Amino acid sequence: MEPEIAGAANHRSGTSSEPAPSNRRWTVRRKAAIVEAVRSGRVSLDTICQAYKLSIEEFLAWERDMDRYGVPGLRATRYQIYRQTDTQKTG
Repeated sequence: MEPEIAGAANHRSGTSSEPAPSNRRWTVRRKAAIVEAVRSGRVSLDTICQAYKLSIEEFLAWERDMDRYGVPGLRATRYQIYRQTDTQKTG
């Protein structure tokens, strides 16, 4: 049975369950919904990682990026820009 997460739904179907685990495309809204569900305690990290075949490191990276840059920080296309910015701050 799949855990239900508000905001991570397939908006065309109008359901309130998270996207199917076979769906390889992660949108920023889906990532944010997963992070919020785990943070609020609605779903355990282990359950999410098993359902979506995520590593704990990948989830923690989403959580870190969301904390640092907000929801837009979850965009995969922004990763290189943020990484360069972080390197310049520390170097």
